[in-house]
Amino acid sequence: MTEDAFQGQTIAIVGIGLMGGSLALALKERGVFQNVLAIDRNAETCADARARGIEATSDLNAVARADVIVLATPVRTILELLPRVGALARADAIVMDVGSTKRDIVQAMSQLPAHLQVIGGHPLCGKETAGFLSADANLFANTVFVLTPLARTSPQTLAYAQSLVQRIGARPLIVDAERHDWILATTSHLPYLLAATLMMIADERARDDDLLFALAASGFRDTSRLAASNPTMMLDILMTNRANVTEALRASARKLKVLASRIEKGEELELRECLQSAANQRQRISRPVGQVTQRTPEPKSHY
Repeated sequence: MTEDAFQGQTIAIVGIGLMGGSLALALKERGVFQNVLAIDRNAETCADARARGIEATSDLNAVARADVIVLATPVRTILELLPRVGALARADAIVMDVGSTKRDIVQAMSQLPAHLQVIGGHPLCGKETAGFLSADANLFANTVFVLTPLARTSPQTLAYAQSLVQRIGARPLIVDAERHDWILATTSHLPYLLAATLMMIADERARDDDLLFALAASGFRDTSRLAASNPTMMLDILMTNRANVTEALRASARKLKVLASRIEKGEELELRECLQSAANQRQRISRPVGQVTQRTPEPKSHY
């Protein structure tokens, strides 16, 4: 795929919060498309985008102008928007998304008119802060950008999406939608819930001793960092990946129960084995997070 493939084309990004805004800025600064159009229902957000040189509108009908349409809203909003966008988009337009769960989105994409090209996507990056004002043109640099093609996705569309991902500095990785959701339940969704749980416990205990947070050092801050994530976004993720997240939570509860039992009974040798095993596994991760190594075993079906 040559760089000229994007020239003369228009890309419409629907939803310009952190992810959509960062994508718009990355494409604009790199000059990938002739026209980058941001669409957001919030007029103030559109004004902020225009202040940074991006054409912006609150009118969803503007997707009819685009050769490529990227849905960058929370997951359940993407699911609501897909039929509307499908009715508005021009023939042969490419419809993509950057949602954090993929199974439901890919299923919804499969129902779009046959004259549209469709492919799912999920960039594995982000911040705890949300909104266009947190957007960063370099957010995707040196990160993994998952692509989840459908059975109807053409080789040309897949190659186009891969090239687009590379142009914003990311590394495309093709993953089946259900496999993606199973893996991310452990590597992304569970960590968020554990961080949120830690904050809830700390908040409860701080009511008994107001010195608690004053003694919370870098380990606490690092471990609880994800709890600051946007709850609306996270609810969409959790509700569209319920079975996988529930399974991961129950596995976590079993491990915590074992640790509690070892500590309660004073089983130091067994506790050391548990902790050493975790330490060894973490230390073996010498590559950057997100780099692909061995194939993960296929998950059991929960559906």
